[in-house]
Amino acid sequence: MKIAVVGAGAMGSVYAGLLGDAGNEVWAVDIWKEHIEAIHDQGLRVEGKSGDRTVRIKATIHPEDVGTCDLIVIATKAMHVESAARSIKSLIGVETSVLTIQNGLGSFEKVAAALGEERVTIGVAGGFGASIKGPAHVHHNGMELIRLGELNGPVTPRLLSIESVWSDAGFNVKAYDDIKRMVWEKLICNVCFSGICTVSESQIGQVLEDSELWKIAKGCAEEAYKVALAKGIRLSFNEPVPYVLAFGQKMPRARPSMLLDHIEGRGSEIEAINGAIVREGTANGVSTPFNSVITSLVLAKESKLGLR
Repeated sequence: MKIAVVGAGAMGSVYAGLLGDAGNEVWAVDIWKEHIEAIHDQGLRVEGKSGDRTVRIKATIHPEDVGTCDLIVIATKAMHVESAARSIKSLIGVETSVLTIQNGLGSFEKVAAALGEERVTIGVAGGFGASIKGPAHVHHNGMELIRLGELNGPVTPRLLSIESVWSDAGFNVKAYDDIKRMVWEKLICNVCFSGICTVSESQIGQVLEDSELWKIAKGCAEEAYKVALAKGIRLSFNEPVPYVLAFGQKMPRARPSMLLDHIEGRGSEIEAINGAIVREGTANGVSTPFNSVITSLVLAKESKLGLR
């Protein structure tokens, strides 16, 4: 299968490397010239839970170099997904499927508006802990699960075909009839820890051990849970605090990607995570004071750091 991975950051590089190692024709597309040139010259090293390998794949900063693909994986940060989708129209053929994998809310709608809802599917990735070690070198601590779904369900033959490609590449992957539930269940965990870890510059375990930080974190999660119920999302749990606590206890030394973005001098996905709860809460009549304050603090911090 010919696959383009658009956005070859940490997660995108893991996807590209393992899909390429499975025998697919993979193109990494990214604006980071040094990274792309290193992949082109020496291959992409993927190290971590999946092993340690260097994979020869194609790489470019120019989407028009790629040509028509069978599958396009959009793996950019949420704030870049709209421009990424607009830049890849030359990759779209009659049978092309697009899989967009981002944190938070809103990315699917932007991709669907740019490329057509009928060709777009949703992915939810969890438990990778991926980071870029340098140009053409990515590391990941785990590879828990890739969840796949159609926007309005149920599972389709197209989705099962995509699932098979990822499974053959060594990913734990499962197609779901109700992907909205999966999006929200991950979002509630992200909302709990991402913003507060970023503001306090803490690992997840440090938040759990600090009563004041944990009060704010669980307040964010409880608000997100209430918003999900107001939207009619059918969650698999009835108590959000034990759910997010169990999630956090599995990775006490982890630093959410939002905090890592700040450490590496980048803006974050705050508006697609905690900020999304504020917007959806307003639209559905749910008060979200914890998420409102956290969103404002992260945005203010980014302005102070010159990231906005």
